[in-house]
Order: sequence, then structure tokens, then C-alpha cells
Amino acid sequence: MHRNSDEKLVQAFRHCGPYLKHHRGSTFVIMIPGATVASSHLEDIIGDIALLQSLDIKLVLVFGAREQIDAALDKNQIKAKFYKRIRIADDETFEVIKRVCGQMQIDLTSKLSMGLINTPMQGSRLNVISGNFVTSRPIGVVDGIDYMHSGIIRRVDADNILREINNHSIVLISPVGYSVTGECFSVNSEEVAAKVAVAIKANKLITFCSNDELLVNEKGDVIAEMFPDEAQKYLEQIDADVHNSTYRYLKASIYSCNGGVERCHLVSHEQDGAIIQELFTRDGIGTQIVKQSAEQVSQATINDIPSLMELIRPLEQEGILVHRPREQLEMEIENYVVIKRDGMVIASAALYSYEEKMGELACVAIHPDYRGSSRGDILINKIEELARSKGLKQLFVLTTKSAHFFLEKGFVPGTIEDLPAKKREHYNYQRMSKILFRQIKD
Repeated sequence: MHRNSDEKLVQAFRHCGPYLKHHRGSTFVIMIPGATVASSHLEDIIGDIALLQSLDIKLVLVFGAREQIDAALDKNQIKAKFYKRIRIADDETFEVIKRVCGQMQIDLTSKLSMGLINTPMQGSRLNVISGNFVTSRPIGVVDGIDYMHSGIIRRVDADNILREINNHSIVLISPVGYSVTGECFSVNSEEVAAKVAVAIKANKLITFCSNDELLVNEKGDVIAEMFPDEAQKYLEQIDADVHNSTYRYLKASIYSCNGGVERCHLVSHEQDGAIIQELFTRDGIGTQIVKQSAEQVSQATINDIPSLMELIRPLEQEGILVHRPREQLEMEIENYVVIKRDGMVIASAALYSYEEKMGELACVAIHPDYRGSSRGDILINKIEELARSKGLKQLFVLTTKSAHFFLEKGFVPGTIEDLPAKKREHYNYQRMSKILFRQIKD
């Protein structure tokens, strides 16, 4: 009896492969805001965190408590006071903050230590370490406003954090910092997460939010990627009275990216498995702020051949591209330009030079999931740039099914007689490819 195979599962697992390899041994700082702690999805998120650690990813968790503190203040009929988006922690308020953060630290440690019953990671044991890893000092008086027990980060004990996570422990840090004089202060949890990420040279800073707080464009679509300067412009558009997760994430991410953290991610705690989808798929599900785009145009290398073959084989089977054996790709790889997303080739093109100062644009391929964008223009412009550097004056392309694509890019029809002599000799009359030309701009 044959069981039905789950092709979608197989493909999904294969696509996860490069990310499994890439993330192994990495260090992530995960920011869990108070709203996430209070959500019904917390246990699922803890299960995902356990999964990440099982993949040899080193983890530091920083939790927030804004919503819990506000609720406790309200219950005690204490008015919450803010100035310039910072909570003013007077004596009465700070007593509430200490009780709330202490209770949350105990509860989170308990949840992380419960053996993950009824989850895919059941039986896993997470060793959780807390301590005075963050040294703080008082903000003091600003514009005549005394912040009292509200503080800012002075120093992060990176050495001790690294020792603990290298020993396979998860470090859990609260939004309370400690001073060298024995005092403690209420500190911003996103600032803690960002300062810790920079201090321990983390690969990623990951923050949770609600669906409503995701970063979206004018069409309402989630913004997949931003650079720090774009994030700063987005930040400046947020109303001065708003102090939500979006604002705090942007502030922390800009600081982290400028401090050397490779990528900062924002995902929704309302979407099941969002952190897994964000980390182990090409396109993710949230927003990442990066110093360098996830997509890079580069000269192909021998290491790109497996991914390049995966890209072009379906097009060869459809007859759109001529079959190229692996041996041929290995010999001609220096002719190829690729667009890679997180190390995976998602588009390619090749340039072959001829004596008549003509170059052939060949093997133009774009992954189906990334068509309908500007990647075709990027490839052609890059090939034209290379052709220009080689002193070529004209590009030509042979195609059976994509003539309209190249006509839209400024190519014009030609004949076999217009081809370079060497190419004319090897023209495949069985394929009867259309021949198109484009002058190379000076």
C-alpha cells in the first residue's frame, strides 16, 4: 500500500534548508512586549522559541510590561504620567512597576520551564537565566520635569550574557535596570533590547506587535524591507502623542542597525508561527530593517550553481531556455549575473561576447514568485553595464516565447544575417528563435 506524498511539505522543507544552515549558531535578541505576553498566543510563541534554540540558535529574551503596568496603576487609582513618550516613575508608580515586572519575570520563567507540554517541542527543557545584566542611571530632570526612578541604559554586561547563551541557556531580561550604587530604575524595554543586541553583536533583533501595528505602505500592504534612513522618515510621520510598538520598534531598529546588527524584524504575535515564517522563508511575513538589502545583484560563482540550476531547470523543461548541463554552467559561470535573496538565486542572466563588438544576452530567468517587478530591468541593465565595460556596442537575444518581454525593454527585431558570424553558424533552425537587438547606450 502506497501512502500519498506531501509535495508541499517536501518543497517547504527544502526551501528552509539554506536558512537552517544560515541561522545555526547565530545570536538573536527577541523583544516580547507586554501586549504579546498578555496575548493568547504566548504559549505558541514560547514553543517557537524552543524550536529556535533546538536549532542551536542563541537567544536573549527581553520582555516589556507597559500594558501590565498601566493596568496595575489604574487598579490602584494611580495616574500614569509621561513626558516625551517616557514614563515618569515617581515613588508610588515605581513600587507598582517593581511588583509587576517581578511577577512577570517569575511567570515567564515558569512558562519557559514547564516542559512545553502539548506543543511540538514537548519534552524540551529550556534553561532560563536572569540577573543584573543591565546597568542603568537616572534620567534626571528634563525641562523642569523630574523623571525620578525612570532611567536609561548605562552599560550592558555582554561578557556574562554571552557566557550564559554559549552555555545553552536563554537569558531573560526585564525592563528594570540596576545602578552601581545599588538602586534600580524603570527602563524602556525596547532600548534594553537594542542596547543588548548591539553589545553582544547579535545577528538579529526580533520584536513582536499586534496586526494593527505592522508597518504598511499606502496600499495597506506590509512593508517587507526598509533601510534605516527610510525607517527614520517613517518614524517622523508618527504622531508625537503615539507611543506604540511601531514607534518603539523603529527607534530600537535604527539604533541596532547603525550599531552593527544585521537585521531587525517586526512580526505580529496574532499570526501563528509568524517568527518561523519570517526567519525560514524567502519573503517572510513581517518587516525587516536592514543595512544591506536581502536582495543582491552580483557576479555568479561556482557556489551559486545548485541554486541556479534549480531556477532554470523548469524553464528548460518548458522549452523556454536551452538545456545547459552542469558541466557547461561550471565552465561558463563567469558569464553569469544573478540576483540572490538571502543567498538563494531568484534571477539570472548571462553575457557572451563576440568579435563584432556584439554580446548575447542569454539565460534570462526570474523565479515565478518574483516576476512582475523591476528585476528584469535590473538584470538587463547590469548585463548592459558589463557589455559596455567590455567595449561591446550591441546586445542581441534569441527567444522562443519571451519576445514581447524584450520588445518592452527596447529590443527590436532582427534577422539571422544580423547575428555575429560564429552565432550564425550555430543557429538552431529547429527552435526557430526570434532574434532581437538593442544598442548599448554610451
